[in-house]
Amino acid sequence: MQKFTIHQGLVAPMDRENVDTDAIIPKQFLKSIKKTGFGPNLFDEWRYLDQPGQPGVPESERKPNPDFVLNQSRYQGASVLLARKNFGCGSSREHAPWALEQYGFRCVIAPSFADIFFNNCFKNGMLPIVLPEATVDLLFNEVFAFPGYQLTIDLQRQVIVRPQGEEIPFEVNAFRRDCLLGGLDDIGLTLRHKDKIAAFEAQRLASKPWLAHSLVGAK
Repeated sequence: MQKFTIHQGLVAPMDRENVDTDAIIPKQFLKSIKKTGFGPNLFDEWRYLDQPGQPGVPESERKPNPDFVLNQSRYQGASVLLARKNFGCGSSREHAPWALEQYGFRCVIAPSFADIFFNNCFKNGMLPIVLPEATVDLLFNEVFAFPGYQLTIDLQRQVIVRPQGEEIPFEVNAFRRDCLLGGLDDIGLTLRHKDKIAAFEAQRLASKPWLAHSLVGAK
């Protein structure tokens, strides 16, 4: 998993409440269990006019919606998504943070998130930040007013730095913060103990050698 320490990026505004996971990545794209290839279909029903979109169709063959925020030239290359309350509600599909991350987003800022989506973001190297609604309103106003608006997110210090240098503090669970700083997902956390796991397996087979034959026969 990619580490998250300090990230500076262009901000894109998603000025809608209750954006659900089916809007983030529609259900027809969930057939794949691979964790790659979902970025082109992020917000598919809003990004494209030729609907419904289907898996495997190249972006070059799609008809973009010029009114959708991510299709506007001023937000190309955005890596920070500014959203409204209850972002990521709906079904618990992990494909939603996969699609956001593969599009290029490293951080989502909102007044509130759906719990499962919030947890899935951390497990996939993306930082969800909860800020008061009034602070989010301020950031929306600045994004709309200033093309090229960027924020710097310092996870180590737990602050967002605005272009003027003013800092906005945010809270994050200490364990989740450490995992992001170290680039550790669930598998990475387990592999930190690989020597102990190997020693346990060796001791177990030494004391119960018949297990090796049982495992071979079970294949």
